Amino acid sequence: MAVAKVPPLRTRAHSVSDALVAHLEQLIALGELGPGDKLPPERELAESLSVSRTSLREALHQLEAKHLVERRQGRGTIVLPPPAQVDDLYVRLADLGEADRELANVAELRTVIEPKIAEFAALRATSADLLQLDDILHATDENLLAAKSLELDVQFHLTLARASHNPLLTALTTMVSSWTTPVRKDSHSTREGRRASLAGHRAIRHAVEARDPAAAAEAMTRHLADIDQMIRRTRHDGAASSDQA
Repeated sequence: MAVAKVPPLRTRAHSVSDALVAHLEQLIALGELGPGDKLPPERELAESLSVSRTSLREALHQLEAKHLVERRQGRGTIVLPPPAQVDDLYVRLADLGEADRELANVAELRTVIEPKIAEFAALRATSADLLQLDDILHATDENLLAAKSLELDVQFHLTLARASHNPLLTALTTMVSSWTTPVRKDSHSTREGRRASLAGHRAIRHAVEARDPAAAAEAMTRHLADIDQMIRRTRHDGAASSDQA
């Protein structure tokens, strides 16, 4: 089995083990470390990331507790595939999406599930989860190109779902994200929309860090309502311009 190459770690003023968890979990989420990939031996990986083996072991222990990796005696650390029930859910949701992708229904679905996800994240998020949210917020700016802003928007909501530590909610959020991309493009097409999206994300992140589930759910509900209004306004303005042309 080939040993996967792990990109270098970027650290800030955080626990080294938390930074490692966030770094490795993000690589797994983005597919840079895929199911079945074998991580380098502990000593080699610690040296390449410039961390102690103690910090690395703590990080791997957290990843193993999340069922993201498996540490096998004599074989090293292996990246695990998603749980079988998550794969089954992907199939069922994909079938549903082919039958009915009406955007209004999907937007309604977001208002049902995402405030609850924010609530769970406030209850369960680890320091590594908060670090991943911070990384996304630090990369987000109202002056970004619309496509990049949308990409970071999707990453934020998926990372928040992972912070709920419920793989089924993560799978559901992934599917909903794919359905809502055409709509969410509109909210990132203007600087005002990108600014509103970032403000909403910051409010959610603040509530999650404060361990306030009610505030997190409320912040998400307000964020989704603001974005919905922004999209409607953008589409209305676009239609009005077309009528005048």
